[in-house]
Amino acid sequence: MQKRGSVLIGNRQHSDTVATTSFSRTELLALVPSLRAFSRFLARDTALADDLVQETLVRALSKAEQFEPGTNLRAWLFSILRNFFLEQTRRNTREKEILNDYASSPDRVTQSRSPTQERETIRELDHFLWTLSPLLREALVLIGAQEMSYEDAAMVCGVTVGTMKVRVSRARAQLQVLLEAPDAPEEPSAAC
Repeated sequence: MQKRGSVLIGNRQHSDTVATTSFSRTELLALVPSLRAFSRFLARDTALADDLVQETLVRALSKAEQFEPGTNLRAWLFSILRNFFLEQTRRNTREKEILNDYASSPDRVTQSRSPTQERETIRELDHFLWTLSPLLREALVLIGAQEMSYEDAAMVCGVTVGTMKVRVSRARAQLQVLLEAPDAPEEPSAAC
């Protein structure tokens, strides 16, 4: 084992000691902005998102020996983050209420009224994105916004690559329909 450094998180000292091949603290820290972006998407709350990222890093450091060298560190961290988020939401029965609240009032997230067409388009896209089912929305964000490969996104979600491609395709098709007919009644789509 090699000692590469240590990180102090809260009151716990986490050593960046790893078996002969693993990830470095530098590699881990380079992924923090992507983790924050994904956690903010999931949580829709900055403070909760930061807590998700911090817990993800704590879990990654404490389970560094479980990381398989040669695999994708980013996908592994996203899986930890996603699984922790799902753990929290399972404990919190209000998940459905929160998602419905955001789907019905996306302007709450972007309260500044901008006269530009670009901001209105983004606001409209945000609104339509939240009308998709959580599974389709998650697939679209991982592939589109996070620029993950289908393989990495499938690993994060724990599904096959084919399932991930179907989810992204359905999400894009439903968004296209919503964008072409914004006055049509909106109901969350069925998950695949």
